[in-house]
Amino acid sequence: MLKPWETDLAVYSDEGELLTGLRRRDRLACTCLLKRFAPRLYRLALQLTGSADDAEDVLQEGLIQACSKIDTFEGRSSLGSWLHRIVLNAALMRLRRKSPPVVPWVEEPEGETVAPPLLIDWTGDPGDHVLSQELQAVLDRAILALPETLRTALVLRDIEGLSTEEAATALRISEAALKVRLHRARLALRATLAPYVTGDQAGG
Repeated sequence: MLKPWETDLAVYSDEGELLTGLRRRDRLACTCLLKRFAPRLYRLALQLTGSADDAEDVLQEGLIQACSKIDTFEGRSSLGSWLHRIVLNAALMRLRRKSPPVVPWVEEPEGETVAPPLLIDWTGDPGDHVLSQELQAVLDRAILALPETLRTALVLRDIEGLSTEEAATALRISEAALKVRLHRARLALRATLAPYVTGDQAGG
């Protein structure tokens, strides 16, 4: 079944026209907004929530917010960046509603098992890395397989590029706890990706 953003609809040819349509409250403009930005935003919501159903709900919530609050968009960033922040916040709000607040138990990263050799610089922008489709699929599955606490830390810090302070604030945890979660998430991903990067995967 096609997702809403996979329908063949292209009414507004550029972002300026799309913004004008949104401010006129044109329903087709909202549909075009979804079609233009949904694939990337759905992936963000999925990485954070770990659930396809939750990701679709988050995307819908974000779209509704964007269309209803379009007059607050001041153009200081691109429309895509503005919508990206709305969806990110919607995903975090959903996680907070589902997870009761707890006092985190913190263990210093130095006490962890020594990490495997660095395979990918996760502190950089993953968009700078050209990954094969197979490796990208493995990476996506590995991220989704992480426990929520580790997955959200990794997505915010390494994929979204938030600073340690920003990511910790978004997750409402201390910076020390954020660093521990991030360390563990990186260890898990490195271990999962090692065979694919070194060429030792079965059948390779």
